[in-house]
Amino acid sequence: MPKYLPHFIKKQMESGADIVTGTRYVRGGGVHGWTLVRKLTSRGANVLAHTLLWPGVSDLTGSFRLYKKSVLEDIISSCVSKGYVFQMEMIVRASRKGYHIEEVPITFVDRVYGSSKLGGSEIVEYLKGLVYLLFTT
Repeated sequence: MPKYLPHFIKKQMESGADIVTGTRYVRGGGVHGWTLVRKLTSRGANVLAHTLLWPGVSDLTGSFRLYKKSVLEDIISSCVSKGYVFQMEMIVRASRKGYHIEEVPITFVDRVYGSSKLGGSEIVEYLKGLVYLLFTT
């Protein structure tokens, strides 16, 4: 992911964005090394979040982002979520506060070592997080 940092900085400088977020879901973005089930789970999670929360970004569950320091401090102080829901809450709260958010396409390459922690309990936490954000943002 560090290879995208110059693109993030350039986008921030050109647009004056408060947040620049990497997205797998626009032209030029994608994933590599994921199974079809994992791709469908990620895409489904984003579609559901968009339907309920209208966050203004295409990849709500991604976490590779560039924040202006003052914006990060403001948003993080109001977040309460943990785990997978945290990155979603950060961008939803930023959107609700009117911060300028831009996207840069990235290709996410799956880890070489270890395995994803995404399982049934994480999916339940994600759904609870969606409902929480729906009623608190």
